[in-house]
Amino acid sequence: MSTPIKFLTKNFGAYDTSSIGAYMNIGGFSALKKAVNMDPEDICTLLSDAKIKGRGGAEYPLGRKWSQARAVRGENKVVICNADEGETTTFKDRELIKNDPFNLIEAMIIAGFVCGATDGYIYMRAEYACFRPLLLNAIRQAKNYGFLGENILGKGFNFNIHLYSGGGAYVCGEGTALIRSIEGKAGRPRMKPPFIKVSGLFARPTCLNNVESLSLVPHLLVDSETYMHCGCGDSIGTKLISVAGNVNNPGVFEIPFGTTVREIIYELAGGIQHDREIQLIQFGGASGKVADASILDTPYTYEDLRAAGVMVGSGGILVIDKRTSVLDFLRMNQEFFSEESCGQCTPCREGNLHIKIILDKMAAGTATPEDIKTMATIARVMSMSSLCGLGETAQNSLQSAMLKFPEVFDLGGARA
Repeated sequence: MSTPIKFLTKNFGAYDTSSIGAYMNIGGFSALKKAVNMDPEDICTLLSDAKIKGRGGAEYPLGRKWSQARAVRGENKVVICNADEGETTTFKDRELIKNDPFNLIEAMIIAGFVCGATDGYIYMRAEYACFRPLLLNAIRQAKNYGFLGENILGKGFNFNIHLYSGGGAYVCGEGTALIRSIEGKAGRPRMKPPFIKVSGLFARPTCLNNVESLSLVPHLLVDSETYMHCGCGDSIGTKLISVAGNVNNPGVFEIPFGTTVREIIYELAGGIQHDREIQLIQFGGASGKVADASILDTPYTYEDLRAAGVMVGSGGILVIDKRTSVLDFLRMNQEFFSEESCGQCTPCREGNLHIKIILDKMAAGTATPEDIKTMATIARVMSMSSLCGLGETAQNSLQSAMLKFPEVFDLGGARA
């Protein structure tokens, strides 16, 4: 494997994260100073040229999202940073907040300038409460230095950032549920349209982005050439990934797109504990699809992973060795979704419950072939008719496992 690249993580350990002066000494806020002297649409074009897809899992092109947010008519627009990061095995955004908080603040100000917003909100998961003082300090110092507030950098641009802690619900990672949570309502998704870019937080036009998506922008404005020369095919640049499970060196790594799954697991993550065999690998968190060891030599790109039956998603990679059966893994995953479903829509509320019941019957040896058919039908209905992304993707692991490990669901054969 080539030498690991540091683009998004180049500031990690390079400055005192409690001091805006230390951040400015390494070039901090130079991207903002450049941005406010550019045509905002040119910034959107730069993001589109870099082919940046949303790093939260939805993979929506960032340049297109910002351009669409700019085009919406309305006053008092809002930009929101989604730092909920409730997806299991995903903890990359935590590292960005912890190691480079001022970059995130700078990124939000740039997003506000491009989208024409007056307010920014950081929605941070409750479990990240230890980072509240760090972000509040960064916001306060940015305001003291004139990077937040009225007439920023003398450009007539007004923008402020507010920090909001969530209540710990996984479903609040979904955009409309997150917005309702900030508004003081129950964190449950709502129907669309209206889309949040037209009527979002407090019925104001809203642009919502993931921590990693935002954090890329200041670095790109300062040095797009380095980013553009990384990657493979249409997957340009680098990606933060979090690797967890039965590996020797779990953690967060920045990789150029095109790095193989084998290099990620056996070089960066140090291989499987005690050299055990891989049972399965889940990509993109609890809502991600699973694969077996045959995927190891697949390049980590949007296109190659999709062709292999999985997705980049939130950037999480969970490695499970042979000590855990496929069935036990699915039961654990299903227990998570059964608890985290908000219960608002019938397909998700009832579907998760009944799939959990059938998986438990499989474990007890009492399931029938008809149960397996019913389970597959429920999973399909959930993916097509649930109100939000939680219900639509909750059975990705099950559906992909039924394709990849058919012997597990053949009640007449041996179970893996």
